[in-house]
Amino acid sequence: MPETNSGPAILVEGLTKSFGDVHALRGIDLVVPRGTVLGVLGPNGAGKTTAVRILTTLLLPDKGRALVEGRDVVREAAAVRRSIGLSGQSAAIQEELTGRENLEIVGRLHHLGKAEARIRASDLLQQFDLIDAADRYAKTYSGGMQRRLDLAASLVGRPQVLFLDEPTTGLDPRSRLGMWDIIRSLVAGGTTLLLTTQYLDEADELADEIVVIDHGLVIAAGTAEELKSRVGGDVLEFTVPDRDRITDAVAAIALVGESEPHADKETGIVSVGVGGRGSDALVDGVRSLDAAGVATKGLALRRPSLDDVFLALTGHAAEEEEQRVRRGRSRQKRAAATNGARNKAGKDVS
Repeated sequence: MPETNSGPAILVEGLTKSFGDVHALRGIDLVVPRGTVLGVLGPNGAGKTTAVRILTTLLLPDKGRALVEGRDVVREAAAVRRSIGLSGQSAAIQEELTGRENLEIVGRLHHLGKAEARIRASDLLQQFDLIDAADRYAKTYSGGMQRRLDLAASLVGRPQVLFLDEPTTGLDPRSRLGMWDIIRSLVAGGTTLLLTTQYLDEADELADEIVVIDHGLVIAAGTAEELKSRVGGDVLEFTVPDRDRITDAVAAIALVGESEPHADKETGIVSVGVGGRGSDALVDGVRSLDAAGVATKGLALRRPSLDDVFLALTGHAAEEEEQRVRRGRSRQKRAAATNGARNKAGKDVS
């Protein structure tokens, strides 16, 4: 096992990375004490995966520095790789091999002897509840089983620091909860984790500290409760069955809220922060909506979630930002295709 240092498990200072005109990271700072979980929140395109790729030596930064277990990810990349594990967004397993064979091959790549690799594979298959499927081809595994196998593979070398890049994306609720249990057990065993996710409830459930990244910048950091306190008190939320009345509902509820209301036109859900007014805000909300003639369902007060935090910090929901990024990429592809066609036409004419 690599020698440990007395500093934080991960230290990032002023990290930047650009891809042409796209500024993926604009100077982020991170500190992850050993034995803790840092949740990195943000929509697609925020810069989360770019940060993970730099910290795991797969990508060189433009500026700034990053240390993992006291080792510089650029100058001491080989030493960093010996102390880390990575489970990316897609399961990096060989589907034509069995679960056992996948883990044994990873063990040999970690320079374990044949017998030791076999023992390590069996231990991990047992730990991840895959022992009954150990000798089945991985292509026959469910999505949740493949994610567990991928995570097991990242632990073959007994890493001190584990990077999990959106580990539960695409999993069904049961598999997701099972993955959460595995992550908790790893932390209990002393592993340091950096977890990127788009699921705000996941960060709330698992992370000791959370950073929120948007457009390549850290826009907030703290515990889940500290971030929720930024919303300021309770949230009044309800559903408008008649989507054509959402604008009227927003106008009515704005009179009782202490922040700008947010409305999801697809689901019909409207929410607004009401501070510490509690039941008074609920009563005023009912009266205001009734006066506007807007029918609602499920009108209630609730504690703020990390979804509310993201909305308060950025002015939009995480899902909205993801859709914006996708639209921007689609426009770029269409523009590139159009320019390519024009250039070809110009060459044909000449």
